[in-house]
Amino acid sequence: MQAAADALGELGPAGLSFSELARRSGVHATSIQRRWGSIENVILEALLDASQVRIAIPDSGELRRDLCGVARSLAGYLSSPLGEGIVRMMAASKDDYALAQSRAAFYKVRFNAAEVIIERAIARGELPQGTDAKLLLEMLSGPIYFRVLMTREVVDEGFIEKVVGVLLDGVRSGQRGATGVA
Repeated sequence: MQAAADALGELGPAGLSFSELARRSGVHATSIQRRWGSIENVILEALLDASQVRIAIPDSGELRRDLCGVARSLAGYLSSPLGEGIVRMMAASKDDYALAQSRAAFYKVRFNAAEVIIERAIARGELPQGTDAKLLLEMLSGPIYFRVLMTREVVDEGFIEKVVGVLLDGVRSGQRGATGVA
């Protein structure tokens, strides 16, 4: 996975091949191909491996700061050559069963790791019981992915603050509507 991450960072997804991985890792190309089946699967596993280290799950004691921290970490990862290249490849690649399974596993691990932020906010009374953690996290990360993949606009601190503010305003608005309290 380190050889794949290094190659992706240097060459991008288009430059990655089984022979390049073999050269860098000292493992025969056919062994790599037999184990992973496709370059896309190697890339997804490298993404999962790297993202567990690079995308922090903060615990500041306040939901707003924690969401901003996750957004900053995600934006930083996606703006790195490895993160940007892998995410662009995932968005552009044709799905097969193994690739779809790898992608689903990647996002499941990421969301499960980040759900603790929402669970802590519920325990502190910052969010209502029953808050859909996955949806909230998708709504946080969606604008960041959109800027990286579609518009290629900068994801700076001001943008992160706006996204988190709008997200929390929406959650609070929904909470008022559901409970009748402001």
